Amino acid sequence: MSSQQLQCVIPIDKMGQRLDAALAEQFSDYSRNRVQDWIKAGCVSVDGQIKTKPNVKLLGGERIVLQADIEDEVSSEAQDIELDIVYEDDDILVINKPVGMVVHPGAGNPDGTLLNALLFHYPEVREVPRAGIVHRLDKDTSGLMVVAKTVPAQTHLVDQLQRHDVERVYDAVVIGKMISGGKVDKPIGRHPHDRKKMSVVPEGAGKHAISHYRVLERFREHTLVRVQLETGRTHQIRVHMSHLGFPLVGDPVYGGRLRIPRQMEAEYVDYIKGFNRQALHAGKLSLTHPITQKEMTWRVPMADDMSELIDILREDVEAFANRFEQGDYDEFDYDDGIEWAWVTDADIPNE
Repeated sequence: MSSQQLQCVIPIDKMGQRLDAALAEQFSDYSRNRVQDWIKAGCVSVDGQIKTKPNVKLLGGERIVLQADIEDEVSSEAQDIELDIVYEDDDILVINKPVGMVVHPGAGNPDGTLLNALLFHYPEVREVPRAGIVHRLDKDTSGLMVVAKTVPAQTHLVDQLQRHDVERVYDAVVIGKMISGGKVDKPIGRHPHDRKKMSVVPEGAGKHAISHYRVLERFREHTLVRVQLETGRTHQIRVHMSHLGFPLVGDPVYGGRLRIPRQMEAEYVDYIKGFNRQALHAGKLSLTHPITQKEMTWRVPMADDMSELIDILREDVEAFANRFEQGDYDEFDYDDGIEWAWVTDADIPNE
């Protein structure tokens, strides 16, 4: 157990919310009951004034400081796990997280996580709240993450994230042919029937969540999209894309029915069927350095399996186009119960 300080600024749109409810949202690693205990113990200040009543109503914009003895809820053993370091200085660390690595220990994943690796390679982060981890990626999502190596860096990075000043851009392969890009502004909360899942919920029932997306490339039955997060909710991209009717390829939780284009090569079909993790990659990260105030941007290529998935979908488009030009196609094609009739020059009457 160690004394730690957590800070946040209450969003303006939370005006009227109770102090305990707001902090349970901002410090989502901890339960509302635990937050209430800290408030009652005098561990929470609002704009510099100690508050001891959990039901205090907020106006929005307040700076909250929580100073408490926080006991690690899971084992935090240092483990020699290799890290892909993209950038490092005295204050921050940027890593390229591989597919399969869990960020923080939890139920079912007591060790072998990013946190365990950080404690081994950078033991000083043990003095930083959450070992400097200020945001997360899902286990099977690859890509960029920033880690704070000092408490001041952690405080500034958390502030940037809460102000939505950190640019996080992802590439995803979704099921279905998306026509155009757009914006999803839908709150996300626990699924009403399956508490292990998240879902789009009615206003007021979840956390504000905004995703911006655009089409990068269309394939026969899939689309490569680029998504920029305005907020960072649990499973946000996966939930929002599924809500639109375009779930991510391979997503074991929010994925839709497998879509295989007609006449696709057997080896391509096997690859798509065997792609058993969400096709999602955090490829770009931009932020203001918490100490030097320099604007910084990093980019990393996507994981090999996702890159190969995209290559296969491109090759399928080309192969199908070649067959079409040669007339090697069925007169009628069927997909999801929809009948497609191919038209040839002979079917078009002369004017």
